[in-house]
Amino acid sequence: MDKNYKPITSMKEVSEQLRKLRRQYLRYQQAEIIYSISHKKLFELASDAGAIYRIDGTVLINRDIFDAYLE
Repeated sequence: MDKNYKPITSMKEVSEQLRKLRRQYLRYQQAEIIYSISHKKLFELASDAGAIYRIDGTVLINRDIFDAYLE
């Protein structure tokens, strides 16, 4: 076996790395790029899905709820 191979120590480590890579909440600008949808259509779909959160003037979209709605 290759000596440079490092096995993953635990599944917890894997889930932590995935969580860092995938954000749960997206801003509109990020969501427009990821989903390739215009701002107006994104707002309409996210509102229908109930995935919009407003915090101190910042609008966030819950990615889990929005993905489930799109499917």
